[in-house]
Amino acid sequence: MDNLKQGVPTALNAVPEPVPLRAGAVAESGENYLETILVMKERNEAGIVRAVDIANELGFSKPSVSRGLNLLKEKHLIKVLDSGAIILTPEGQSLAESIFERHQLLTVFLQNIAKVPANIAEHDACRIEHVISNETMDGIKAYLEEHSLI
Repeated sequence: MDNLKQGVPTALNAVPEPVPLRAGAVAESGENYLETILVMKERNEAGIVRAVDIANELGFSKPSVSRGLNLLKEKHLIKVLDSGAIILTPEGQSLAESIFERHQLLTVFLQNIAKVPANIAEHDACRIEHVISNETMDGIKAYLEEHSLI
C-alpha cells in the first residue's frame, strides 16, 4: 500500500459517512420503480405497465409495490389509470430517464474502463446509480464522451 498515488484516501484522512439522497431525489426503491416502469413500457409493445407487472419483474410482493407506487403518486411522478395502467407524469418521465441514463453510463464505464464483466457491471451500476452525486456522474459522462465510448 506504500505505492498509492497522491489523492487516494488513507486510513488517516478517509471520511466515512452515510450516503444522503441527492437533492430532490426519491428513495432508491422509488427510483427503481420509475426505472422499471420506463424500461417495461419500452419493452412492451402496447406500452402498458401495471403494478402486477412491476411486482413480477422485480420479484416483490404486490402489496409492497402498491405502497411504493402510492408514494410516487403522492409525489406526482406517476398516475394510475382506472384500467390499472401506470403512466409516468412529465416529471416522472424525466426522472426515470435520468436514472436509466445513469445506469447505462455506469454500466459502460464499469465494463470498458474498470474491465468488470458485463453481468457484474450491470448489477453494480443498478446499485451505484442511486447514490452517486451529480458531479461525479457528470465527470464520468464527460470522460466517456471524450473517449468516444458513448
